Amino acid sequence: MRVKVVELTYEGGLDICVGKQERYLQANNEKFNTMFGYPNNTIKTSKYNVFNFLPLNLFEQFQRLANAYFLILLILQLIPQISSLAWYTTVIPLMVVLCITAAKDAMDDLKKHQSDNQVNNRSVLVLMNGRMEEKKWMNIQVGDIIKLENNQPVTADTLLLSSSEPCSMTYIETAELDGETNLKVKQAISVTSQMEDNLKLLSAFDGKVRCESPNNRLDRFTGLLTYKEKTYILDHDKLLLRGCIIKNTDWCYGLVIYTGPDTKLMQNSGKSSFKRTQIDHLMNVLVLWIFLFLGSMCFILAIGHGIWESKKGYYFQNFLPRKEYVSSSAVSAIFIFWSYFIILNTMVPISLYVSVEIIRLGNSCYINWDQKMFCDLRNTPAQARTTTLNEELGQVKYVFSDKTGTLTQNIMIFNKCSINGTLYGAVYDKNGQRVDVSEKTEEVSFSYNKLADPKFSFYDKTLVEAVKKGDRWVHLFFLALSLCHTVMSEEKVEGELVYQAQSPDEGALVTAARNFGFVLRSRTPETITVVEMGETKVYQLLAILDFSNVRKRMSVIVRTPEDRVMLFCKGADTILYQLLHPSCTSLQEVTMEHLDEFACEGLRTLIVAYRELDDSFFRDWSKKHSEACLSLVNRENKISAVYEEIEKDLMLLGATAIEDKLQDGVPQTIKMLNKAKIKIWVLTGDKQETAVNIAYACGIFGDEMDGLFFVEGRDNETIQQELRSALNKMKSEPLLESDPINNDLSTKPKMPVRIPEEVPSGNYGLIINGYSLAYALEGNLELELLRTACMCKGVIFCRMTPLQKAQVVELVKRYTKWVTLAIGDGANDVSMIKAAHIGVGISGQEGAQAVLNSDFSFSQFHYLQRLLLVHGRWSYNRMCKFLSYFFYKNFVFTLVHFWYSFYNGFSAQAVYDTWFITFYNLVYTSLPILALSLFDQDVNETWSLCFPELYEPGQDNLYFNKKEFMKCLLHGIYSSFVLFSISMGTICNSVRRDGKEISDYQSFSLIVQTSLLWVVTMQVALETTYWTMINHFFTWGSLGFYFCISFFLYSDGLCLMFPNVFQFLGVARNTLIMPQLWLSIVLSMVLCMLPAVGYKFLKPLLWPFSVDKVIDRIHRIRHPPSLPVLGKRKHAGSRRSAYAFSHKQGFGPLITSGKFMKSKWPKKGSSLFKK
Repeated sequence: MRVKVVELTYEGGLDICVGKQERYLQANNEKFNTMFGYPNNTIKTSKYNVFNFLPLNLFEQFQRLANAYFLILLILQLIPQISSLAWYTTVIPLMVVLCITAAKDAMDDLKKHQSDNQVNNRSVLVLMNGRMEEKKWMNIQVGDIIKLENNQPVTADTLLLSSSEPCSMTYIETAELDGETNLKVKQAISVTSQMEDNLKLLSAFDGKVRCESPNNRLDRFTGLLTYKEKTYILDHDKLLLRGCIIKNTDWCYGLVIYTGPDTKLMQNSGKSSFKRTQIDHLMNVLVLWIFLFLGSMCFILAIGHGIWESKKGYYFQNFLPRKEYVSSSAVSAIFIFWSYFIILNTMVPISLYVSVEIIRLGNSCYINWDQKMFCDLRNTPAQARTTTLNEELGQVKYVFSDKTGTLTQNIMIFNKCSINGTLYGAVYDKNGQRVDVSEKTEEVSFSYNKLADPKFSFYDKTLVEAVKKGDRWVHLFFLALSLCHTVMSEEKVEGELVYQAQSPDEGALVTAARNFGFVLRSRTPETITVVEMGETKVYQLLAILDFSNVRKRMSVIVRTPEDRVMLFCKGADTILYQLLHPSCTSLQEVTMEHLDEFACEGLRTLIVAYRELDDSFFRDWSKKHSEACLSLVNRENKISAVYEEIEKDLMLLGATAIEDKLQDGVPQTIKMLNKAKIKIWVLTGDKQETAVNIAYACGIFGDEMDGLFFVEGRDNETIQQELRSALNKMKSEPLLESDPINNDLSTKPKMPVRIPEEVPSGNYGLIINGYSLAYALEGNLELELLRTACMCKGVIFCRMTPLQKAQVVELVKRYTKWVTLAIGDGANDVSMIKAAHIGVGISGQEGAQAVLNSDFSFSQFHYLQRLLLVHGRWSYNRMCKFLSYFFYKNFVFTLVHFWYSFYNGFSAQAVYDTWFITFYNLVYTSLPILALSLFDQDVNETWSLCFPELYEPGQDNLYFNKKEFMKCLLHGIYSSFVLFSISMGTICNSVRRDGKEISDYQSFSLIVQTSLLWVVTMQVALETTYWTMINHFFTWGSLGFYFCISFFLYSDGLCLMFPNVFQFLGVARNTLIMPQLWLSIVLSMVLCMLPAVGYKFLKPLLWPFSVDKVIDRIHRIRHPPSLPVLGKRKHAGSRRSAYAFSHKQGFGPLITSGKFMKSKWPKKGSSLFKK
């Protein structure tokens, strides 16, 4: 591919630079496009195929330290000179582990194959040899011309050529990309739009495209089209992205630019990495510790053997001659080292990993089966898409959330309004008391209006009555709403209106006016047709003063049928109140009270005003406006100044209150997560104003906070100053040059840094935009940003790119010890979801990309509290109990060999029967701990949700860490010593009732292993806090099963048939009847359990966790309190939602250009002003 930098300047001063790496293609020229080796349109999210599954899966499994260890162990056991155990004691467990893990990996990957095949085998119409042919998505190539129809998803990133709509406009829904359900408009360039659906012209089209190389910028595209020796500029507005859905457009044709992995949708998928939990990482460290401990023990025992051989073994040469390959005691010690390495291998039990996988699978099934996380509305269950991260759900400290479609439904509802000092929208009962709207509340009837939207709901009848009575101010208010906007109306079926709005806010206002009798019927570049209370009126559109982020208002100037020139304006109260006529003072005060009331409910407010203009004044203003529009220097500022001349002395009409509908239960969920000390950061591509409003509405920010910090700098120095200022305010002590973290940064810049948890002096919030974030993520500024953000109660990142979302998540992961969770619903959230320790996708109408790339999915944000506080907490607690017990029981089991070696001349003789060693972890002790790990609950789900504080120990990993591991090791050393000593003391010089000695090896072995099983079974019973029938069956049934197996393995028939394999002939029936055995068992249990029972009793008294006090409170309360109902949250506070009615500039330029019309309307001189 050629590398080149191209800069071109076209009329209007537009500079375009097609990046250093370019893509070249030509329409309808497969031979030319094939030269560049572009990929086809196949997507692949799976990892394996039939041929590479076995080698690749085995390679991945043996990357686990323990699996590699057992493979080495198996090789050692095949060497007869050092083998002290039969080879099958390792092969059987290893094969079971590898097969179970491989089966699980194959099932997971098979689901991905099925998902990929479903997408790749969709069909689309492709232009081939002058006619349209059906092709599968995966066979689409760069340079193909495809036909897309209404409600069809876009196959690949495609340059729009023509469509069925006027001027080749195409409406798309981008929910799968960004979670926004409002429609967006794309438009083909004029030279290709003329081809329409003429297959002959489309087949002859041979335009060449030079554009930027594939990237993940959803909002950016630059390129050049060369056709008939002319060059045309291509931008984002002409590109249909894969993942979009064609809406309200019968058909459109497009040229494929990017396919498969090169599409922006797939570029945003980020790199798939194998996620491992903190406990997985800890287990690897502990396995290394165990290896070192094992090696140390083997070394000590080898030295002991060498000393014993040189001092004692020499005299046994006649009875136990050395092998020919053993020349001295030193050589014998080397062989014994490896023999003990084999015999003590159960310090790292291979069944640990298969047990962990089973526990994770079981806890994943609980999530899948949870009916309380099932959404009836969408018929969607919660889904654990991975089975490796369950316990980490109980350790989350930071939640990174998207806004649109995750916290909000992106649905705007006209809720209340204030007109000429009268508040409408409140509902009262028969006694005159205000009540909340519920399902039982009777809706207002709009039967008088045949063009009303049946989906619109309103509950205050007084407003309808005012409309019907002809209240002048109410009519003027709704007339303003029906005229002052850039909404476009579509009526394909008589009486069925469809509004195309650039933002859902505008759509909600126009729909409200429509239902109350002021219906936007149609519009042209010069007119707006409104049906007023059944009467059709045409208003001449003189000018649109469109919205901008600086102006925070928009106006229209119209000429009424009565030949009056009227200006209607709507905007933020903070802006419009400065532009009102002095005569509005008293009305302004009343309206302000209503605005405060709306703010208390978290509604988005908007002021509506008007002004009647004098004809001569308007003519003078129009000349100034024309001059400003034609200006080549400082054009935007001149236009703004002209706008301000006419937008003054406005007469106040009233205010609207729109509810930005949150997902159900969002405020309650965030409140619950905050109580669990989980911090919520909102990462959104939306503008700052909207994001802050939502933060207040859902409780991330509150009026009780001590302050908000805004980072808006445009250079490193300013941003650093803003961050330092925020840190100074939050820390009780001022930041000095001697600040320990700053010192660490300066003295050890290349060392990995961990940001400690710092406690601020109050509750603060942080807001930063994407532009400033780009600077803040450089150098040491990123640590300043992280320190500031981590001390805040809530953080809002605005105007972010998908890549920046992932960078913020990676920043927290890199410099803190905390577990992160990212939750989103669109393709722009995929990189963030993949970057976090845990990724959660919101499923539903917003598309499937986030879900396909997530670890867990469900359809409502409020299910997150149940996922974390119930399932996550239980999974973490169960896993910690499992690991503590598992290491303990294997330390006890293995270390008995160590004590026994001092009695057998360090000869590497095993204490236990070979079959007991094989079955100990796989059969005898596996089921009781699995039952505990799958069913145990310290408190039930209701208490878990009522007391979110119970979640805190997981965040600090208090229940299983290196300290807890050392406790298990010490307890195991103690218990193994007790077991060996009591068993040895019991059998030493002992006789049966008939006078026969019982101090033989096989009886001793049976006593030790029986005592061991009783001790570890009682230990798991002590750890169990929630007993079920399954727990009882597995716990006590395992003991019974052991005795049954023992009688079978030590039976006469089996031992006589296979004397070399089954050597403990009759030991079970002879030993188990002895009272000494049962006395030994009782003594061993009492002495081994005593430290555990004492620690459990004393710990809450002497070294309590905060959670111990909560559990103590729970035990004293008989009945759990009822959980809060997920309902509408009252916004406590007087903060008004300032103007936030549009994500970006509206359709103003498009309307005044006339491009959306099917036929060209005649111009009327100066009556139309283009902006």
